[in-house]
Amino acid sequence: MQEIKINTEFIKLDSFLKWCGAVSLGSEAKMFVQDGMVSVNGEICTQRGKKLRVGDEVEFEGEIYKLI
Repeated sequence: MQEIKINTEFIKLDSFLKWCGAVSLGSEAKMFVQDGMVSVNGEICTQRGKKLRVGDEVEFEGEIYKLI
């Protein structure tokens, strides 16, 4: 599990995937989220604008990212 620090109250899911380095382009993030390849707190999430907060966990391609 990787711990990723955010400096704001929340971050949108597509932006988070770029921030943590899981994807290199926003368009990639959009595609992966819409295709149901990303889960948030154990549930598949297809909302690329979902607001993530400290304590949330994002799973993508076998890697888990925890927001701190």
